[in-house]
Amino acid sequence: MSGGFPVELILFAMIAAFLVLRLRSVLGRRQGFERTPQAQGPAEAVRPGPQAVPDAVPAVPARGVPDARTPAGQGLARIRAQDGSFDPALFLGGAEGAFRMIVEAFANGDRATLRNLLSDDTYAGFEGAIVARETAGERQRTEIRNVQDMVIEAADLRGTVAEITVRIVSDQINITTAADGSVASGHDGVTEITDLWTFQRDLRSGEPVWKLVSTGAA
Repeated sequence: MSGGFPVELILFAMIAAFLVLRLRSVLGRRQGFERTPQAQGPAEAVRPGPQAVPDAVPAVPARGVPDARTPAGQGLARIRAQDGSFDPALFLGGAEGAFRMIVEAFANGDRATLRNLLSDDTYAGFEGAIVARETAGERQRTEIRNVQDMVIEAADLRGTVAEITVRIVSDQINITTAADGSVASGHDGVTEITDLWTFQRDLRSGEPVWKLVSTGAA
């Protein structure tokens, strides 16, 4: 058309505006710490049964976080009531990071890192094992190939002191070599290891670090 505003441009602008609004309503805005769909494990997928009623299906809890009706879930609720900033999912992420740091520090004899992440009693046990290894002239090599699972097994609040026990399933390589270079223990194959680690924190303290207070095997 000549002498007038092109009708085609108006139509294209209206279509473009509609598509933008539609995409925003579908995708929304990604928030911090939100995982992408690809990062969600199989256990997080909703698997409706043959007679499932959508309104009756409870919300699927985050991976590794117990149901609120369990003793562990109730313990987490008490911790959250005392510390409004506490988030179990974020705690698990921090626990995995601490697990990797502690395992690596122990293998390398890194006492400074262990001192910051372990309680006094737990540090004494780790430090004693490091001294025994150094006295024997042994060296340890540890590689965490994969952390398969991090699950909160127990949670409690005694006064202002919170304790959370986490079951950690990981794939590791552990080899201890003697002073002459021979293998004293372990092998270079990947082994699945299940640990139970308990972390503790006084919620009154301004110190945000959850310290490892006990370790065990499941």
